[in-house]
Amino acid sequence: MKNLYFIFFYILFIIFSTLNAQEQKPNVVLFLVDDMGWQDTSVPFWTEETAFNKLYHTPNMERLAKKGTKFTQAYATPICSPSRVSILTGANAARHRVTNWTLDKNESKDAADEHLEFPQWNMNGISKNEDVPNSFVANTLPELLKMNGYYTIHAGKAHLGAKNTPGENPLNLGFDVNIAGHAAGAPESFLGTENFGNGKAGKSEWAVPGLEKYHGKDIFLTEAITREALQSLDEVVGKKPFFLHMSHYAVHVPIMADERFYHKYLDTGLDKTEAKYASMVEGMDKSLGDIMDYLEENNLEENTIILFMSDNGGLSAHARGGEPHTHNAPLNSGKGSAYEGGIRVPMLVYWPEKTKPASSIDDYVIIEDFFSSILEMTKSHIPALKQKVDGQSFVSLIEENNQSRNQRPLFWHFPNKWGGSGPGIATFSAIRKGDYKLIYYHKDRRFELFNIRKNIGETTNISETHTKKTKELATILSSYLESVDAQMPLDKRTNKKVELPIKIFK
Repeated sequence: MKNLYFIFFYILFIIFSTLNAQEQKPNVVLFLVDDMGWQDTSVPFWTEETAFNKLYHTPNMERLAKKGTKFTQAYATPICSPSRVSILTGANAARHRVTNWTLDKNESKDAADEHLEFPQWNMNGISKNEDVPNSFVANTLPELLKMNGYYTIHAGKAHLGAKNTPGENPLNLGFDVNIAGHAAGAPESFLGTENFGNGKAGKSEWAVPGLEKYHGKDIFLTEAITREALQSLDEVVGKKPFFLHMSHYAVHVPIMADERFYHKYLDTGLDKTEAKYASMVEGMDKSLGDIMDYLEENNLEENTIILFMSDNGGLSAHARGGEPHTHNAPLNSGKGSAYEGGIRVPMLVYWPEKTKPASSIDDYVIIEDFFSSILEMTKSHIPALKQKVDGQSFVSLIEENNQSRNQRPLFWHFPNKWGGSGPGIATFSAIRKGDYKLIYYHKDRRFELFNIRKNIGETTNISETHTKKTKELATILSSYLESVDAQMPLDKRTNKKVELPIKIFK
């Protein structure tokens, strides 16, 4: 009889243990890289391997791609802050109006323009309440995950709110831990020997905070932030599910040598600047590998989702070695541009028992989709939100390994002026729907239409020969911009706001 009782309770234990395991929420690592181009990796995201894929050495991205799936047509915005706000709120930049990069309270970072006057955008970033002017009020992704039992960690670049506003500190946006995140979008230095910029006269706003234990040491910023992130995980593993927002300052300027990898690239014949850049890419990849190793060593691999993304296209207009605007080929241009080089980025997803190993998804997705996707992946309860969400979950694409041709429209809106110059780097609105992409330049009301599937380099403008398609996309783009009350610049020559694109046809 005692044996029967033992067997009965043992079976109950197994049943309840199984149910508990099924209900156990997955951990999430969102690995976000700054300014990483579509080609800055040994993982090819095109139909063929390119010269850039052969140049860079990213074995841990290869490792992640083998375990999960790569998205070959993943999009962000042309510059950093708009993408970061979209990730945390699910809103498109036209809606959240953090359309340029943020830093100083109530101060626009738009470059001067002879013909256009730029609107008063949300230059203070994200806010949790209406008390902060020029900000986007929203419930953030970490806030919602925290409500659903998650321990939330931010590590690295934040760039989500201006100085002297609540949004400059990730702790005010739903994170339990903030490692080295503040208002600035770039570090004064990547070097521990230079205290990551701390102590430099007139440079305090760019100095990376909170890493004093590494000051004076021979350590690269990417490594220091990774170590701190893993130590934070030690505090919570086994107690709560965690969300790690691993947001590197790399590979943003200043381009500085990570000495662990620098000389191997010099030895290949690269000039010093490009060798330094390649070393930063590989240092970033080592961080990814360190996190993956940690998950495996702590038996977390099979219950942790890893998402890899860049916040905009690779820098190519300035500060790089070699010929400008060529660092993302076959894509045209780079960071700041309406062309693919400015907005198409590498993306990888590993979701245990969901992603098909070494698979590829060719449907396009956009940066605001991460918000809805992560909430669905974690089966999070979502209360009534302060903001309207534009992003759509890509869970179904993963679960079904969906290869259908996407006809959903994607939108970009940049009524501002970035500091760089080059092809497609301008004030614009754009739409992609199916194979076609339409760009509307605000200054001269000019259209460019491309068939991206046939012409990935955007070398042939077909707007004048495909007027029906141009008008169709202009109509959809205009309707969306009107629906979100998108801000448009003022044309100084007429003292009137720039018209919505459909108005050009009337």
